[in-house]
Amino acid sequence: MAARNPLSEEELSCVVCCDIFRDPVLLSCSHSVCKTCLQKFWETKGSRECPVCRRRSSRELPPSNLVLKNVCEALLESRSQRSSAGSEGLCVLHNEKLKLFCLDDQQPVCVVCQTSKKHRNHKFCPVDEAVTEFKDKLQSALEPLHENLRVLEEAKRDYDQTATQAQHTERQIKEEFEKLHQFLRDEEAARIAALKEEEEQKSQMMRRKIEEMNREISALSYTIRNIEKEMEAEDVLFLQCKYRNSFNSQAQLTPKDPEKTSGALINVGKHLSSLKFRVWENMQEVLQYTPVTLDPNTAHPDLHLSDDLTAVEKRDQRSSLPDNPERFDDGWSVLGSEGFNSGIHCWDVQVGDSHYWELGVITESRTRKGISFCGSVWRLNYNKSSNTIWIRCPGQSGHSFTPKEKLQRVRVQLEWDRGKVTFTDLLTNTHLHTITHTFTQRVLPYFWNASVHPLRILPVKTLAFHDC
Repeated sequence: MAARNPLSEEELSCVVCCDIFRDPVLLSCSHSVCKTCLQKFWETKGSRECPVCRRRSSRELPPSNLVLKNVCEALLESRSQRSSAGSEGLCVLHNEKLKLFCLDDQQPVCVVCQTSKKHRNHKFCPVDEAVTEFKDKLQSALEPLHENLRVLEEAKRDYDQTATQAQHTERQIKEEFEKLHQFLRDEEAARIAALKEEEEQKSQMMRRKIEEMNREISALSYTIRNIEKEMEAEDVLFLQCKYRNSFNSQAQLTPKDPEKTSGALINVGKHLSSLKFRVWENMQEVLQYTPVTLDPNTAHPDLHLSDDLTAVEKRDQRSSLPDNPERFDDGWSVLGSEGFNSGIHCWDVQVGDSHYWELGVITESRTRKGISFCGSVWRLNYNKSSNTIWIRCPGQSGHSFTPKEKLQRVRVQLEWDRGKVTFTDLLTNTHLHTITHTFTQRVLPYFWNASVHPLRILPVKTLAFHDC
């Protein structure tokens, strides 16, 4: 009697999930289905029918098909063993080395598989050629992934720098407040010392007065005791011998008020009058106010800003800064931290020995990337090599002139409502040029420096900053 052929994987597959049966159940129509697949099928259909023949099942909970379950588990175990053999480079069917790659089925095969019916008329290539081709394709696919990873890592570094930037800013804030605290401590100590000095002076004066009063009290007490003793004598004797002396002594005892001393009390008004205001006045000597400060988030990476954000210079070594949208990436530019859309504003800049610089204003909405931003800057440009000043405005051709004196300090005055930007040589009080334009957007102070010598925004008197 011939041996029965084993069941194929197709015969042991569920019609719903198309995979080997897992926990199969037997329906009344003799068809088997995975238990989980049957429940999902019934929930979807809304009725208890067989997924194969559509016959309605009479039982809500069909019994398990234990025989089929055991066969399927044995098949899965066998598949696992074959997979283990395949991982060692051997064909799971013929136990031969996998030397060829079937291009039609996209799988490695042995030389016996090549001649089998399953791979008839298929194209093959050596395994190493297939590996090389696939690795090349994967390498090509990896390149954009690597680029994407690089971009993400740079973005992450930028976000990490945000935390570092916050910590650095917090440290600077604490340092500035410590300077204020130290100033107030020094002021307090000086005023307490002045109070102690006056207290000592007044105490010495009062001690002298008290010593004089003690001497007068002692003399007066002695006189009183003598008179009272004389008054105890016999009447006749008192009248004969001592009356005259007692009378004379009494004449010397004419009552008089003690002399009042002016200025004996502490001058409280001197120490407390408008105390906060006087401390604030003294504070003006150590505080500086600049009407414009620089925004480090806009600075080109080649620029270095001072800690107080009032000076900018170019350095040879580029700083590692995030490429945020606000930052210039072409041209050594930086903007003021505050924009203007009305009123009159001015700021004085010490250009010093910088050989190439620009001052002016730029629209806030203008992009900071590339060199195209220059078309939206109203500016005065100085080039030391030619000793030439250029005036450049959006939509207008530039013109130049030669300054009469070497520029050291330049005032930039913006009259937004009147549409004027005026440049003045502060040392000679000479008007350099006035640009006229009808502004419709908020503008920001603009600075450009191609020199290691800094441009520095000069401080103004706190009480007079509005007079410029």
